[in-house]
Amino acid sequence: MRPTRPASSPTAAPRSSRSGGGEVGRLVFEPGWRWSSDVKPIAGTDSCAAPHFQYHVSGRLAIRMDDGAEFIAGPGDVTALPCGHDAWVVGDEPVVTVDWFGAGNYARQP
Repeated sequence: MRPTRPASSPTAAPRSSRSGGGEVGRLVFEPGWRWSSDVKPIAGTDSCAAPHFQYHVSGRLAIRMDDGAEFIAGPGDVTALPCGHDAWVVGDEPVVTVDWFGAGNYARQP
């Protein structure tokens, strides 16, 4: 596995590794993190353009799809998110996810 380091910020610590042509990432989002506030200025898109397939290890992550659908993912949940969403940490606990699809595109311009 070859570790890579996507862009990080004071409220997000993404880490990913490539193996066999695939990439898996561990994303840690601190309380106060919100995609539309922390990543949108870097990505330059209206919403997250990266699809994700994630296992939620800890914390609670609110997700709002571009069509207005909204839900909260918590520990033990698995989410499959298409392009076009916003997300933010709910509460005072950091969110930790393992992302099998999309971590390598965190905070990258299209």
